[in-house]
Amino acid sequence: MVAIGLFIARLAWKALVEAQDSSQFPEALAVKLELLPVVFPLHMVTGGLALVLVPLAFALRHTALHKWAGRVAAIDVLIAGATAVPVALAQPVSPLAAVGFSVQGLLWLALLAKGVWHIRHGDSTAHRASMLLMAAVTSGAAFFRIYLALWAIYGSRQHFTTFYGINAWMAWGLPLTVVWIWQRRASLK
Repeated sequence: MVAIGLFIARLAWKALVEAQDSSQFPEALAVKLELLPVVFPLHMVTGGLALVLVPLAFALRHTALHKWAGRVAAIDVLIAGATAVPVALAQPVSPLAAVGFSVQGLLWLALLAKGVWHIRHGDSTAHRASMLLMAAVTSGAAFFRIYLALWAIYGSRQHFTTFYGINAWMAWGLPLTVVWIWQRRASLK
């Protein structure tokens, strides 16, 4: 768990730093920055923070700080999700990738809204389920980079665009599916 926490913290830190200094960006990201000079860095900062704030809100469950951590995380995810779609559509690597990242952002917002609705209506069990699904979608940022690293080691340049598009779905889709199946099995017991 410590190794995972350090990896996530490093990803979040890197997003915050690169939002301020884009000199090391690959060309595709530099183009996005040029097209969206405010939206793209805002997405990087809020997306990076979400990697820390969402697990922090979960870690603070059953404490007085959970409500406030959840509110801060919700505002952050709202901004990150709203900026995800324009970032995804700005000069995408492929249409498959653009749609995958866009759906991830929209699903993020939908699960956030569902979780907020449930807690406002006093259903903490449904709130927790929605927030766990939202956390699974959030984890897609980490899995996306892990799969990219594995592709760099084992893949080929020839099929990178296809892989990138699939990864834009797989990175958040697999964790979401696993959490959803786990929740269904737990509810049947």
